[in-house]
Amino acid sequence: MTNFKALSAVGSVAVVLAAALSGQVGAAHALQPSQARIAHSPTTAQHAHINCAAGRAICTEVYDSEAVFGEDHYVGHDEPSLLFYSSKPGSGNRMQYQYQLPKDPPAQHVDGRSYNFQLQIASWFGMAMCDTESFPEQIDTCTPDSDTNITKPSDPNHAGTAFMEMQFYPPGWVPFQFATSCSAKEWCAALTIDSLSQDPVSGQSNNQACLQQVGVEPVNFAFITRDGKPQAPPNPVNATDATYTPDPKKDLFMASGDSITVGLHDRAHGLRVQLDDRTTGQSGFMTASAANDFGQVKFDPSGSGCTNIPYDFHPMYSTSSEKTRVPWAAHSYNVAYDDEIGHFDYCTKTTKDGGTCTGREGVEGDQEAADSDDAGCFGPALTFLVKVTGCLATNSGFDGVSYQPRWPDGDTYLHPSPQYFSSPLTGAGYDTNYDRVAFESDVPRITSTDLGGTCNRDTGEGCTRTPRTDDGVFARYYPFFSSGTKSGSCWWTIGTDVPGFSANDYGRIVQYGHLLKLTYLSGHGTVQRYNDFRRILSTNPCKA
Repeated sequence: MTNFKALSAVGSVAVVLAAALSGQVGAAHALQPSQARIAHSPTTAQHAHINCAAGRAICTEVYDSEAVFGEDHYVGHDEPSLLFYSSKPGSGNRMQYQYQLPKDPPAQHVDGRSYNFQLQIASWFGMAMCDTESFPEQIDTCTPDSDTNITKPSDPNHAGTAFMEMQFYPPGWVPFQFATSCSAKEWCAALTIDSLSQDPVSGQSNNQACLQQVGVEPVNFAFITRDGKPQAPPNPVNATDATYTPDPKKDLFMASGDSITVGLHDRAHGLRVQLDDRTTGQSGFMTASAANDFGQVKFDPSGSGCTNIPYDFHPMYSTSSEKTRVPWAAHSYNVAYDDEIGHFDYCTKTTKDGGTCTGREGVEGDQEAADSDDAGCFGPALTFLVKVTGCLATNSGFDGVSYQPRWPDGDTYLHPSPQYFSSPLTGAGYDTNYDRVAFESDVPRITSTDLGGTCNRDTGEGCTRTPRTDDGVFARYYPFFSSGTKSGSCWWTIGTDVPGFSANDYGRIVQYGHLLKLTYLSGHGTVQRYNDFRRILSTNPCKA
């Protein structure tokens, strides 16, 4: 049995699931009640919000879960990432990627088969943003698109920072309001912006009423629509159920295998993201503007309510480097691609949709009694297309599908096709490549001793690139990036070596490099944590 203090964030939009997950672990590590994936405030029955404290999968991973969310915090998100660095002005706020959505094998379940929703719960392209109501809460200004925002980690006068993720969600399993998919066969996408309502110097978070309404890590959320108008308020204070419910009449849906141009650039009233489906000719976009109902959550520790401040969210930095960090995130990134893995595991029997696993968990040939990370479970009755029973809580046992050799490997009968993406291009005409790249993994953060793992983030002792399972052995598999030539250009993929494509895998798991110590504000000083492994290449292999 795992001894991780995990919690799950899954459930119905209509109700907060309150069934206690008792009897599965010892009293010292007892789980908290399951909570809705899109939670409702206990004080405002009609208000929906993304509950990051319960481990909501689309949330940005924080530097210290316990410091942010308290003692009963979630384990965290496994996020292998590829970071892009450039000293060219504008590279921190203007870029374009090419992205090919992967395809799934046939929908009938057979032993050894895997699907995209099992391997990654979301894939995204990220960027640091200004938010003067977000961590570290010491100054009230942030100059958009400017490297004047770069300060030493020990300087409390860092501008308030948020993190934007342009997220893609795979099809086939349980509807988005409950789990991960927008439809049976098509992908959807959303613009999310995570902030942190915490003052690390005083140790204060927002007032309790506001924390109950939107949480300490509030999220602006908007599906990418074909007309660029959000289907409901994106800001967390005014969001409704409709904010988080996909609408095929309005949203951009994309088929597996489609080729997408992903454009991100700042405008007068906020960051605009645009998705152009080159396969179908359809497009969708969204601007993170006050006119589109994006907004800040007012930081008011002594107040008694939650206030939305209409806000145009702009990128924070001009360039992208090791110094253009989000100062509260576990990762060191600014401009980055990320594949969020480690959520899906099989279950033979569940109490109810959104409940816990009461049977056996694990892939075929390696099943065992369900344990503490088998929560947020759904059966075939609710699934769109692939009729399997599974759980999507943080797989802190590191034995779910993401940690099996079931990544795209050319066998499209059993495994998905690869997801391919290009290095971003910047410049006025999207014609300039980034100079350097870095591989980064936050495995130290999610396997730390404070979460029941082996990694001492103060000393680095017990921290390993491959996580250990709840049986005490190394995970069977951990995905890595590789590059190769596609349609005459250099592209990337994640998973394993792809026959006919992967020309360089940078040492596979070794590509993540060495332990990285990051500095964070805490009290009137700083703390240092080994939250990541990182390896920086001196040149970008895809630079023309």
